[in-house]
Amino acid sequence: MNRAHRIGESGAHVGRRAHPHGARRPSYGVRMTTMYAALLRGINVGGARKVPMAELRALLEGLGHDAVRTHLQSGQAVFASGHGDEESLAAELTRAIEERFGFAVDVIVRDHAYLRAVAEECPFPAADLEAKQLHVTYFSAPVDAERFAAIDRPAFLPEEFRLGDRALYLYAPDGLGRSKLAETLSRPRVNKGVIATSRNWNTVTRLVELTAP
Repeated sequence: MNRAHRIGESGAHVGRRAHPHGARRPSYGVRMTTMYAALLRGINVGGARKVPMAELRALLEGLGHDAVRTHLQSGQAVFASGHGDEESLAAELTRAIEERFGFAVDVIVRDHAYLRAVAEECPFPAADLEAKQLHVTYFSAPVDAERFAAIDRPAFLPEEFRLGDRALYLYAPDGLGRSKLAETLSRPRVNKGVIATSRNWNTVTRLVELTAP
């Protein structure tokens, strides 16, 4: 969690020229901000749950966030904030979207350091693959291997998945649309109790760039 830090000077007397009439110098507040990405799940697909990106930017700015930008139409926004943490920021945006658009949208918020670590720790050779072949599913909470124990991994080869920090890396050589493993991984019983939203590798790396300080 980011906290505002205060800096200032004690105002000790060093002569009237520096402190007329013995007045103390005021303390000045400096708001420390962190860059975040908000990942919205399941919007702007088909005819329902439309969230125009211009309106999403305005919504984030109305919540007091700075440096707001959006990426593509599939539900990515970046912003700078000096208050809250990932969970509270996600909850705040979820409420605001429902109030503005009249429907609920699952939101995950992650900071730059986390997004960078996810990209750097990819267990697959990202540089040798096409972006459509490599995806990351971001989870709202940690997941363990037991959740996926019933999946017969050899049956899906050459498709593979590996777990990371609140993330799952999926290698799908024929793309997500043709991936049987992706279909299995997206089933409600697999993702019970967590929000899960996937992005291809181009978006994964772009979010790292957009949230860089």
